[in-house]
Amino acid sequence: MKVAFILGEESADRIGADLLRHLKRMAPETISAIGLGGPSMRAEGLESLFDIEELSIIGIGAIVARLPKLLGRLNQTIAFLRAQRPDVIVTIDSFTFSNRVAAKLRPSLPETVFVNVVPPAIWAYRPERARKLSSAVDRTLCLFPFEPEALQRHGGPPASYIGHPIMADSHLRTILERDAAIGSRQPATRPTLLILPGSRRGEITRLMDDFGRTFADLSERVPNLRGMLPAVSRVRPLIEEKLRSWPIRPELVEGEDAKWQAFSEADAAIAASGTVALELALAAVPMVLAYRLDPISYRLRHLMTGWTAALPNFVAGHPLVPEHFHETIQPEHLARRLERLMTRTPERAAQIAGFEAIRAAMTVPEAPGVAAARIILDMQAAKKTGAEAPV
Repeated sequence: MKVAFILGEESADRIGADLLRHLKRMAPETISAIGLGGPSMRAEGLESLFDIEELSIIGIGAIVARLPKLLGRLNQTIAFLRAQRPDVIVTIDSFTFSNRVAAKLRPSLPETVFVNVVPPAIWAYRPERARKLSSAVDRTLCLFPFEPEALQRHGGPPASYIGHPIMADSHLRTILERDAAIGSRQPATRPTLLILPGSRRGEITRLMDDFGRTFADLSERVPNLRGMLPAVSRVRPLIEEKLRSWPIRPELVEGEDAKWQAFSEADAAIAASGTVALELALAAVPMVLAYRLDPISYRLRHLMTGWTAALPNFVAGHPLVPEHFHETIQPEHLARRLERLMTRTPERAAQIAGFEAIRAAMTVPEAPGVAAARIILDMQAAKKTGAEAPV
């Protein structure tokens, strides 16, 4: 069975590798993987058509600047998969690219099963993309429990909640087991702030100065404060450059083990809004979120229709975690919020209670990769026999 993957992000690469691993274990026939992937998928035997780092861009301005090359890669991917005629095509995230490929291919590949994993965030902005997704794939597999209903409401394809990969992370399980043994997360003897300015160069450039001033202000308010900044290796030089101007510098750590160790030691965090906010919530780390858009995205901010941009808030269903954007990113304000979250206050207790509810809402009976592989194999078998696709 030939399975093609279309993706363009490091996080999607990990999801794809996990799915491919389980497909190989569960499939009654040999699985051949083709298409696009990163290091994790290469380790599972996929030879990527090109380096997916070319697609890992954020912000409308960056997309416009690289549009000619992106269009070339789009056409290359379509031509390759049309010639290969895979049994299954799996799109993972990177909606602007991956959905265009699927939509172009679907009419000419009637025997192929089209499945999306990680649908576009229609609950945050551009809900019309649900219908575009529906025209390109047979089914979508969601990482958040609120997504299937949102997709149905806006005309999206049939959808299933399979759980989020973070829930199966061994680092997270270690933290939760420890907290369960000692009781709810309590402030440490030496207060520790986790500083997370993002993993993309644009995010870091736009937020580091704000976070540096916040850390300095908080250090004046909280005696003996320790800061920890987990860095991704590819942007560590940029972070180190930015840290030179900070009046007080945090401890810089690198790697997944070090990141999750910092999570386990932190009393609170200041973070760029994104997936890391969900990681913090699941690890019971109280937080304040901040974000600055690139100039072109800022001009188009009216397209954002969601009532929040924070994943923990969407899962919780109410504004559990404070968010600060652009003009509302004021270091003295952020420092005061963080001070309240680092001590035994109602604000801290409310966030931690909300995080427990989020973990309960996101718990699933089987690992996401197992669920996704099972659904895809069932769909492919139904397609071959002409039976109705399983729900």
